[in-house]
Amino acid sequence: MTLVKWNPFRELEEMSERLNRLTGRTDWPAGEESLATPEWSPLVDIQETDKEYLIKAELPEIKKDDVRVFIKEGVLTIEGERTQEKEEKDKKFHRIERSYGKFTRCFNMPENADEKFVKAEFANGLLLVHLAKSEAAKPRSIEVKVA
Repeated sequence: MTLVKWNPFRELEEMSERLNRLTGRTDWPAGEESLATPEWSPLVDIQETDKEYLIKAELPEIKKDDVRVFIKEGVLTIEGERTQEKEEKDKKFHRIERSYGKFTRCFNMPENADEKFVKAEFANGLLLVHLAKSEAAKPRSIEVKVA
């Protein structure tokens, strides 16, 4: 009997291969790197102030027209697509590590966010979505009288 050192990464690779077979994705021959990349999801930061929630989504090399922001049934959705450059005669790719394709990010709206006051702005590859808090949710001071 031969003892084999356990390698958790090998198990993860095997599991990934099994999932790929189940979902119909084909494997590349051993030793070759795939030029195709999986679906991707942009990175997002969410901040809160007294007046609003702010969602910042990194969308490098995406045009404003390729991004859509909408709210439906209490869910804020950001979706779009980053298209990959095509290989041309005088341009050859040696490695492609960045992800391309369609993406969707969904966020449940906080109970104290006012869906009527949502605005989005896009500049330099950064999408900012401002969710105003409802007036009822804003803290207010109540005077306490001594009886």
